[in-house]
Amino acid sequence: INAEYGDRPDVSGRKEIFLVHLKPLKLHESLVREDIAQKLAVLTPGFSGADIANVCNEAALHAARVENESVTETNFDTAIERIIVGLERKSRVLGKEEKKTVAYHEAGHAVCGWFLEFADPLLKVSIIPRGVGALGYAQYLPAERYLYSTPQLIDRMCMTLGGRVSEEIFFGEITTGAQDDLQKITKMAFEVCANYGMNAVIGPVSYGGKDSKESFQKPFSEKTGEMLDNEVRKMILEAHQRTKNLLTEKKEAVVKVAERLLEKEILTRQDMIELLGKRPFEGRSDDMDKYLDKQGEKSAPPPFEAPAPAPSVASKKIEVR
Repeated sequence: INAEYGDRPDVSGRKEIFLVHLKPLKLHESLVREDIAQKLAVLTPGFSGADIANVCNEAALHAARVENESVTETNFDTAIERIIVGLERKSRVLGKEEKKTVAYHEAGHAVCGWFLEFADPLLKVSIIPRGVGALGYAQYLPAERYLYSTPQLIDRMCMTLGGRVSEEIFFGEITTGAQDDLQKITKMAFEVCANYGMNAVIGPVSYGGKDSKESFQKPFSEKTGEMLDNEVRKMILEAHQRTKNLLTEKKEAVVKVAERLLEKEILTRQDMIELLGKRPFEGRSDDMDKYLDKQGEKSAPPPFEAPAPAPSVASKKIEVR
């Protein structure tokens, strides 16, 4: 999920809203209300208060459908997935080759997100077909930031290209599955060059963004239009090459993620840490990392205490006064 969330609640706000909507639910005995509220808040970036209420209602309905006596963590996971991408389509079965292509495509995105400092690390990825036309889905956790620098935007572009580049590296051909990714990066590169004034050739000018009223006439000359086309293409090709270099270097990591995804059909942040280790960037822990660290501290065994040494006879006479 890569969206600009405006004034929607941040993770602490979402936790408070979840605590309110969790009160009427009968939770499974293994769930602590405070902990599950924190986890759900982390898993729902960009959700509004109404979306959060829907998650809780949907989780209760799913628990009833599968005849659970109480609402479990799985019920909440299913509810979030249904709200983000629709119902699981059990009637739609991917062929072996298609499934492999989707797995390596999603693994390309995930590995780029893991090893690019300013990209969004994976929360969860599934290759189970859902909704209309969705062959799976990936959920990422964007940092709640309001300003982007050029390196940050380039990392995001590279991550968006990761799926297509992975197909190129592992299959030597590309599929139509990357169309949406290409639309996103073309739009992003155009914004960088034409509206954010971040391109050295075009210069510090802005020709109006997506909300501009200049809808019937381009606010720049034909010559400038050609320059923009060239700079947008150049930026995308450079990002493509950078992504190709990264995924070629991290080829083994892509294979690990893709093969685990083919085996399990769903991967979470915990799986990514198990497969690739923690992200190699100091001080860049996001809300999910902090949540997992906190849970790890709670479940860790008590520190080992060495047995006290047996009392020994003092070699010197000790006088007690």
